[in-house]
Amino acid sequence: MDEALLRTLTPAVIGVLVRRGADFASAEDAVQDALVEALRVWPDDQPRDPRGWLVTVAWRKFLDAARAETSRRHREVRVESEPAPGAGEAVDDTLQLYFRCAHPSLTPASAVALTLRAVGGLTTRQIARAYLVPEATMAQRISRAKRTVSGVRFDRPGDVATVLRVLYLVFNEGYSGDVDLAGEAIRLTRQLAARTHHEEVAGLLALMLLHHARRPARTGPDGRLVPLAEQDRGLWDTRLIAEGVDVLQAALARDRLGEFQAQAAVAALHADARSAEETDWVQIVEWYDELVRLTDNPVARLNRAVAVGEADGARAGLAALAELDPALPRYTAVAAYLHERDGDPVTAARLYGEAARSATSLPERDHLTREAARLNAKLRG
Repeated sequence: MDEALLRTLTPAVIGVLVRRGADFASAEDAVQDALVEALRVWPDDQPRDPRGWLVTVAWRKFLDAARAETSRRHREVRVESEPAPGAGEAVDDTLQLYFRCAHPSLTPASAVALTLRAVGGLTTRQIARAYLVPEATMAQRISRAKRTVSGVRFDRPGDVATVLRVLYLVFNEGYSGDVDLAGEAIRLTRQLAARTHHEEVAGLLALMLLHHARRPARTGPDGRLVPLAEQDRGLWDTRLIAEGVDVLQAALARDRLGEFQAQAAVAALHADARSAEETDWVQIVEWYDELVRLTDNPVARLNRAVAVGEADGARAGLAALAELDPALPRYTAVAAYLHERDGDPVTAARLYGEAARSATSLPERDHLTREAARLNAKLRG
């Protein structure tokens, strides 16, 4: 049973039903019912045309549900009157489904959940486990999101930037439960890249591949967070790095720089260095300058301060940091690192302790606590 095939076909089948007149929520429910039927039937008798089979079964499921609501629907449609899947169904429904699921009227959390369900083909249970929430909670979130976008019409191009934000949110969730969300985000972004030649889609795909390539080295055998400078680069996935660099170079050649391309360029420079000491920090600062110019994002400015500290010395990094809001996430951790580099372990130890207390994840908190303990032990010795 090829579950990956089912997940790949899901958005196209939903799109067909919507184009035939089904509202989005009903179409998505009908397709989920068809997927359940496929999981039951296909192991013994997989159809020659899986997409056509799913369209037919899902449409019948939709009609059955529609006919059961005769008080609300006063129409009758015959399955036989619908065109068979084929040339007449060649509209790119998947691309429109991306835009529908990333509609600005949805909260980021709802947009992510709906994308994973409708485009990714994941079940509500899988999504709930990935986000560590009860299945009923996730079901309510998805139902509300489906109702919100059911009336959305596509009479103008969708917002690619919003779609990319949603996919990046999925990627940054990483891994939890039985769903690898980082891997799922890469799969969906590949799918989107195959349907559009937008350079920022390619930039996001390159960024994901380059970050994902370092995943095996990010944690030690005991689960501890391993900083980039201390990672075993022999564990990095060179195949993903090569692919990410190729995708990035093709995007940059179009000469329409965007923020994801700039972020991917920074990741590529890290991936290119054979050791932390050989990292080209001067170029990284230049790319952060481009990123700040494009977005004026405070997080980009924070990362730039770290790069400046590496390229021009800790004092220069602290000067760049002083221009930023101390309330920024990770500000205190960056300040601790730069103060240590500047030869001030007392201040660094205190700041590492403060950063640990405000850390939002357990691995990060443990790492910062260990850094504070390491410096305090040296000071006592």
